[in-house]
Amino acid sequence: MTRTERDSMGEMTLPDDVYYGIQTARAIDNFKISGLKPLPTFVDACLLIKKATALVNAELGCIPVGMGMAIAAAADEILDGQLRDQFVVDVYQAGAGTSHHMNVNEVLANRALEILGDVKGNYNAVNPNDHVNYGQSTNDVIPTAIRIGALLALDHVLLPALANLNEQLRIKAIAFADIVKSGRTHLQDAVPVRLGDEFQAYAQIISDHIQRIHLAANDLKTLGLGGSASGTGLNTHPRYCDRVAEKLSEITGFELKPASNLMAAMQSMAPFVNVSGAIRNLAQDTCKIANDLRLMDSGPKTGLREIQLPPVQPGSSIMPGKYNPVIAEMTNMVCYQVIGYDTAIAFAAQAGQLELNVMMPLIAYDLIQSIEILGRAIDTLAAKCIRGITAVEDRCLAYAEGSLSLVTALNTHIGYLNAADVAKESLATGKSLRQVVLDKGLMTAEKLAEVLDLEQMSRPNG
Repeated sequence: MTRTERDSMGEMTLPDDVYYGIQTARAIDNFKISGLKPLPTFVDACLLIKKATALVNAELGCIPVGMGMAIAAAADEILDGQLRDQFVVDVYQAGAGTSHHMNVNEVLANRALEILGDVKGNYNAVNPNDHVNYGQSTNDVIPTAIRIGALLALDHVLLPALANLNEQLRIKAIAFADIVKSGRTHLQDAVPVRLGDEFQAYAQIISDHIQRIHLAANDLKTLGLGGSASGTGLNTHPRYCDRVAEKLSEITGFELKPASNLMAAMQSMAPFVNVSGAIRNLAQDTCKIANDLRLMDSGPKTGLREIQLPPVQPGSSIMPGKYNPVIAEMTNMVCYQVIGYDTAIAFAAQAGQLELNVMMPLIAYDLIQSIEILGRAIDTLAAKCIRGITAVEDRCLAYAEGSLSLVTALNTHIGYLNAADVAKESLATGKSLRQVVLDKGLMTAEKLAEVLDLEQMSRPNG
């Protein structure tokens, strides 16, 4: 079974079982680029916008009430999981996202037609452009969808994952609070620290990033929806802009408001760059933490081996009994990808001309994808790595006791130069620092034991 649809360029025959229409079909033919389809979260954001706009336009008398309810009902069905395979336009598509936008409009129009007892393709009854898209433009819908999609991704994926990671790090900080180990700077021996304090520092780093991300996300809550084609509000009801922000707030649970300057909200991609920058910043620190875990677990015989990461799968196709820090490695790869996405977003954001940035499809995909893959990676890191870490206490203690940097504690008692001579002699002869100090008669045994107390050195003021 087929149906024939017509647009401004002519006619086309489509299979009757598809819910997208002729403009989507043209985009499928034009953009056989990556095979990447729109992210589900971005589709959800578009559907939430279309539901809100349909209800508001119906309330304002711009479209019939029954039609508005049918469009909203169609959006709800898809949000509940139906017809998800109908959003088919490649990520790399027509500038500004017109192809994806019309894909959404056509699917909603055709499903609304069925809800009203009509047949797909009868656009005289429900039209993708004239009704589903009433008072809207790709130019204000897509940047709004990026905002809503990013908020959804943050709320549902990344922020819960960060809260979980923060909790797991704090649990380990408590568990490892009394374990003394050698600190390291420049990858060289440094003064003793507590393993628990290292994990507490990681937890604080993550906590600080949570606050930065919340702050950046506030920019996303100011909408340019209602600006229509170029930010003037052409073809919109005078009350539409305020009402649609209220309705979308009610539907999403986010505190949204219309921009004071709709043209500025349409032109500037700064909110997306700001959020992307916060995500990149998080990725950089997350990458550093993952690298630290890999380093502390290096070995087991020829590395540091101060901690053991939980083995989750065999590590080699040829070396029996080997396991690798695969969760931390995966986290590194995701972080590198996020940093790459941030670079692409920055280039795309500056590529707008006059009243519109046509690179929005790239920004939409890269921003939401960054948030979601980093969130899933962090959740996996917390659940399958951090939670199961154990300390190799005897190894930590041995490194702490053998570190030449213990000599730092002697500075205020024998002076920096004498302490440096002690360190050199210890390294050259293999004698312990304690023995060299006693041999030189620089301190009494009792005072030396007091000064080189590892517990005190690792927390001198605590």
